[in-house]
Amino acid sequence: MIAKTRTTLEMIKWEHSIFALPFALTATILAAHGVPAGRTLLWILVAMVAARSCAMAFNRWADADLDAANPRTSSRAIPAGLLTRSFVLGFTILMGLLFVLAAANLNRNTLLLSPVALIVLLGYSYMKRVTRWSHLVLGLALGLAPSAAWIAVRGSLDPRILVLTAAVTLWVGGFDVLYACQDFDHDRTAGLYSLPQSIGIPAAFWAARIMHVAMLGLLVWFARLFDFGLAGWLGVAAAGVLLAYEHAIVSPRDLRRLNAAFFTMNGVIAMVFMAFVATDLWLRR
Repeated sequence: MIAKTRTTLEMIKWEHSIFALPFALTATILAAHGVPAGRTLLWILVAMVAARSCAMAFNRWADADLDAANPRTSSRAIPAGLLTRSFVLGFTILMGLLFVLAAANLNRNTLLLSPVALIVLLGYSYMKRVTRWSHLVLGLALGLAPSAAWIAVRGSLDPRILVLTAAVTLWVGGFDVLYACQDFDHDRTAGLYSLPQSIGIPAAFWAARIMHVAMLGLLVWFARLFDFGLAGWLGVAAAGVLLAYEHAIVSPRDLRRLNAAFFTMNGVIAMVFMAFVATDLWLRR
């Protein structure tokens, strides 16, 4: 059981919850003008972890055959025989039910909207089979987190938070474009769609850069909408510097440091931005 639990956690990459969670918490503290009630914060955290675990497990279940054919992913849990497809599907259903339970314990609107969130989260797994723009669908899956957190606190949606949703969508979409460069040959052979496969790796790098520049523009707009002080603006600037560094350590001719850019730097960007926004809000109270 301990071994299976460890394998399951590795399969869903639970530590990568750090990508969307800080942006959800950013929206949470802005909506609450500080730290929300403990019960609300608890169920937001449960919903975030359950939703991501559900999406990742379903992706592994849906892509098991594709993963087996790809040398980069053939060692994943299902192709390697460490977990069965039925176990992974059962885990997916369990996490989906936990997500709905968390939504029900927040408010009526979060409960009503939970199926919509699940459709986006699970639907992403099939997008690579039909469109080169699957990267933006993944971006939206994570980008929903700030808007969902706002609704969890307020019970309704403020249009201003949609700017952060759009920023996260482009941020994730951009780094997923870079990540997909690793599978250029496999995607072409398997008949899968991606931006690198469709337009080539050099052009895909430019597409990712454009997405990230647009993301920074949206963060500037977001800062103005919420009247950020100095600390908040420093958070936007820090995100820009870290994104620039992320692009500096990889190139179309050298993808060796792509995992460092994808996993390490993006987690740092999310955490740093949240920390600066939280500090800004605390200083202005």
